[in-house]
Amino acid sequence: MATELQRSIAFRTSFARRQATSVREVDGGFVVRNDEFPLSYEHNQLHLDGTGFDPAGIVALADDALSYADHRLVTVYDDALGAACVPLLVAAGYQHGTELVMHHAGPAPAEPPAVPAGPVEVAELAAPYGARLREWMPELGEEGVRQLVERRDARLRGAEQVLFLAARTPAGEVAAWADLYLDPPTGTAQIEDLITALEHTRHGYADTVLATALHRAAGVELRFLIADGEDWPQYWYGRRGFTVIGRGHSFTRN
Repeated sequence: MATELQRSIAFRTSFARRQATSVREVDGGFVVRNDEFPLSYEHNQLHLDGTGFDPAGIVALADDALSYADHRLVTVYDDALGAACVPLLVAAGYQHGTELVMHHAGPAPAEPPAVPAGPVEVAELAAPYGARLREWMPELGEEGVRQLVERRDARLRGAEQVLFLAARTPAGEVAAWADLYLDPPTGTAQIEDLITALEHTRHGYADTVLATALHRAAGVELRFLIADGEDWPQYWYGRRGFTVIGRGHSFTRN
């Protein structure tokens, strides 16, 4: 029987494949490409979800697999193999990051928040998410911001049910939002991209979005998210019932 970590990996790789305009199989994994969003690292990357590759050849493999792109992104799902790749890729100019797979072990909320988050369209997230992107990545430029905002359109293909949930201020302004990917046939749900608009931080809106997402996923056995292993949100999620069940590695180069 597959472990929770193996099930989360299977879901994530399926999600990536379903969004791509083309998929290329390589030793130990696959490459996803999306010609509509070429500046989105998420949609143009090398996924290594198997063991059939040699870490010594990973730089050449990434260069060949992503020769069409101006960037490199490699995700290695196996912790030990990812760790073995670190010195080789860092020496080749890559930045290394650790991804924590966090599982919501406790029961999902039986009731939604008093004022729950609700579904929104991609267009309504353009202004608040675009503002955050300009703050975090000023080098993106307006075309980069547009592609990263609109790539949520591709995510709609990733799972059986894809919802963009947003909590609003009393005036109706979008204050915080996240993606919820539901796949009832496999009993899996992923929460992704939980973000609060800068002017609405520390007012509980992210809690509202997270609680709403967990309530909507109450009938799903495996509820998980991915957290940055070097950043503080992992502890925020930990206080809300999430525990680390595994880790992977990401490598980026511009």
